[in-house]
Amino acid sequence: MKAADINRVHLASRVKAMDPKHQRVALNDGHSIPVLGFGTYAPDEVPKSEAGEATKIAIDVGFRHIDTAHAYQNEEEVGLGIQSKIADGTVKREDVFCTTKLWCTFFRPELVRKGLEQSLKKLQLDYVDLYLMHYPIAMKPGEEMFPTDEHGKTISDTVDICATWEAMEKCKDAGLAKSIGVSNFNHKQLEKILNKPGLKYKPVCNQVECHPYLNQSKLLDFCKSKDIVLVAYSALGSSRDPKWVDQSSPVLLEDPVIGALAKKHKQSPALIALRYQLQRGVVVLAKSFIEREIKENIKVFGFQLSSEDMKALDGLNQNLRYCPAHFYIGHPHYPFSDEY
Repeated sequence: MKAADINRVHLASRVKAMDPKHQRVALNDGHSIPVLGFGTYAPDEVPKSEAGEATKIAIDVGFRHIDTAHAYQNEEEVGLGIQSKIADGTVKREDVFCTTKLWCTFFRPELVRKGLEQSLKKLQLDYVDLYLMHYPIAMKPGEEMFPTDEHGKTISDTVDICATWEAMEKCKDAGLAKSIGVSNFNHKQLEKILNKPGLKYKPVCNQVECHPYLNQSKLLDFCKSKDIVLVAYSALGSSRDPKWVDQSSPVLLEDPVIGALAKKHKQSPALIALRYQLQRGVVVLAKSFIEREIKENIKVFGFQLSSEDMKALDGLNQNLRYCPAHFYIGHPHYPFSDEY
């Protein structure tokens, strides 16, 4: 057998050995992120304990990327879910890629590390794999998640996002976060950080709402050009939390085009929406606390969409945002006024 053939056989066995469920994509800092993640946000009426139970099921079926945030108020439960799966030998700590997010009331540079340390304590972890600035706007520090004045208007704080970013870089240097990134930034806000004098680390990703009705193609192209990974939340059309989402907005997974593709491929509409993102080079978060759906969503690696299918899905874009962050509307740095 020729050396080239031996190499080919060796490579084939290696590829076979790597579970497709654990596919990862490289980040610009040398680390890598699993392309499929498990989202843990849930509306207020859902008991927080469900996030912990769902995290356990997700890890059992093969999810290795878990996404939470200080603002979801479930880090403790998610942490318990992860810890129980480490304790029973299902995974080691290094197998689990855990993301959490710095909330906007912690954007003053001297509060950033404190915010991360609070999250780590709740998660019972020594480090997170990814730490994100949740939005590009600072809010008044304090106990309130959404500080408001007597007119119900959000009280923002005058903090330069570049100063917050420098404190994020220090958290990476301290080993408390392996990678650092942002969420809900538009391209101008990303440029602001990328062009910051003395920048030490680029954001590895920008986590944004992204689905066939809001496909973010311009922001995706921009991020790719800067070696920044786009991570999609609300990829299945959001949990339609009445607190944030207009209840008259169309239901993504009931779209006839998605339905027809689901029929064609003998897959669920959710799997079509998830597969769409993977084939565009987007890291995608699948959120469901229903065991049957969690088990189904991991099957996204088992089929492929054709270029015609992808075109049909691209054609659904209508720049429909389920989560417009209305608490920031009117703020000069509101991220969603710009086209991308």
